[in-house]
Amino acid sequence: MPEKGNPKPYVLLVKALEDSDRVGIAKVTMHQREYTVFIRPRSHGLTIHTMYFVNEIRTVEGYGRIADVKLRPQEIKLAEQLVESLAEDFKPQQYHDTFQERLKVLIEAKREGKTIVEEERPKRAPVIDMMEALKRSLQESGAQKRKKPMRARPTAREREGKRRLAS
Repeated sequence: MPEKGNPKPYVLLVKALEDSDRVGIAKVTMHQREYTVFIRPRSHGLTIHTMYFVNEIRTVEGYGRIADVKLRPQEIKLAEQLVESLAEDFKPQQYHDTFQERLKVLIEAKREGKTIVEEERPKRAPVIDMMEALKRSLQESGAQKRKKPMRARPTAREREGKRRLAS
């Protein structure tokens, strides 16, 4: 939030970050620990996201290496259409910590002396034809969103090329 009585520096920073399509990098101390954060403009305000240090990121063998998979242009277009059909504005109030909620219910049940039954683990889904699944999903989501006009958004490739960091 901008400083009371002097919002100009805050508003200038928000405007500059929005116009330049950049984010700021800073260090913040929380819970007796220092974090690196990035500051990004969102809804005419600033939002802070914590980042991981290199030693906190686990190395996974094979990560980032893509097998020789041949993608047809129509498959790529279909996948992009699916992503676009599912796109909507982010509403943080829709998300909550279900782990904490379930844990509280479990603790309360134990406190009341109830028997706890472990849920069965879900079985692995069968391998499916991606093209058929994408087409079916597009048809289903298209039927639900026909009344809502599509917005033109840059592709991930276009956004990635434009995004730069400011420190």
